[in-house]
Amino acid sequence: MQRLGLAILFFSVLSATATAQPGANLARIWDTEHLAQPLPPLLTHRDIEEGVARVVRETPDLFSQEVIGQSVERRALHHVWFGHGATHVLLWSQMHGDEPTATAALFDVFEYVKRHRQEAPVKRLLEALTVHVVPMLNPDGAERYQRRNAQEIDINRDALRLQTPEGRALKALRDRVQPVLGFNLHNENWRTSVGTPPKPASISLLAVAHDVERSDDANRILAKQTIAVILDAIEPMIPGQIGKYDDSFEVRAFGDNIARWGTGVVLIESGAAPTSEPDKILVRVNFVAILSALDAMASGAVKGADPARYDKLPYNESKLLHTVVTNATIIQGTSVAPYIGDVGIAARRVVTRDANGQRKLGLAARIDDIGDLRTLGALDTIDGTGLTVTPLFDEQARPQGTVRLPDWSTWKGATIRIDQPGNLLLLKPLPGNSGEYQVVRVIRVAN
Repeated sequence: MQRLGLAILFFSVLSATATAQPGANLARIWDTEHLAQPLPPLLTHRDIEEGVARVVRETPDLFSQEVIGQSVERRALHHVWFGHGATHVLLWSQMHGDEPTATAALFDVFEYVKRHRQEAPVKRLLEALTVHVVPMLNPDGAERYQRRNAQEIDINRDALRLQTPEGRALKALRDRVQPVLGFNLHNENWRTSVGTPPKPASISLLAVAHDVERSDDANRILAKQTIAVILDAIEPMIPGQIGKYDDSFEVRAFGDNIARWGTGVVLIESGAAPTSEPDKILVRVNFVAILSALDAMASGAVKGADPARYDKLPYNESKLLHTVVTNATIIQGTSVAPYIGDVGIAARRVVTRDANGQRKLGLAARIDDIGDLRTLGALDTIDGTGLTVTPLFDEQARPQGTVRLPDWSTWKGATIRIDQPGNLLLLKPLPGNSGEYQVVRVIRVAN
């Protein structure tokens, strides 16, 4: 199915189920009320500081904030909280600097609580819970759009040594507020899939283990029940695109140790979505997931949720590519003879700066696999039957135009080989053995 077809199907499912499923009302509210924010990968520490200052300034009787520490490069780490209930919940986002989707969703949560504070669900939430939020734990990594902090340490592997100031701040906050439940908010790479045939794992969930045996105590059961609530809310939004993260105990990890220290932990990982606007979809899903969980905590409905819903989730895998051309005649641009096969391109998001120093979002794409790729999924699958795929040898090529193949024996440009740029031409030989080809598609994944 082409990318456009996937997007149409995706939004058709959203529309068809919006009025009948749990979470639909929250999704509609997000559609009309979400903040106009930069795309999540372009959020900066300054955006966070301005957002925190705004929400506290506009509703000082509802939101409070404090600085709980500084990053390696002395950027403030902000703790925002609201509600006055006896049950404490802690959410932290962007522990990895290049995993920002939930950061944007958290500010939409603030906006929702502010706008709807006089309505019964929010009143109940404010009375039953005290919700603590660290919206960007790794601002130095966010500045570089990289996983690790400025020490080049993965904060999520620093729960025991506590060599990072960011990790020390999170540990101190958890110990001080003693939350019953924590939400560890991340992104997973765009290779992550679920099911057979593989679909994008747009969301992966985990009730974090507190021991090597992955045993269930009351806190982990609460985490599983919370995930059951989340599933009821978001499954209609992303059907078949929710996986379960590997639940092996990782002795160094924050989530695992916070669980060991007595707080149930729900991991939410945002992945890829088969649409031209993945950020919009995934921020929306995170917003619905978080608020549905908080509402169930506040009402007590979470205690009636079935933890087996979590246990039955399929584990996620790594079987997703960005683009796959199937069953085409492959001309690699080398001395190798043409052959029939598939070409798979993997992509990752990158943040760079333009000539004016402004941050911009792009994709870095490389050929990841060649051959028989029928067991893999893709965001964009292109049927190449009867067509020829070549490296992008002509930058001026356009669909419906014609080209002649270069002399591959002297060709010095990119080739169709593993780890080469994911820019290709899909061509149709013109009749009459003229040596000319019609350009069917110019494939440029990178931008």
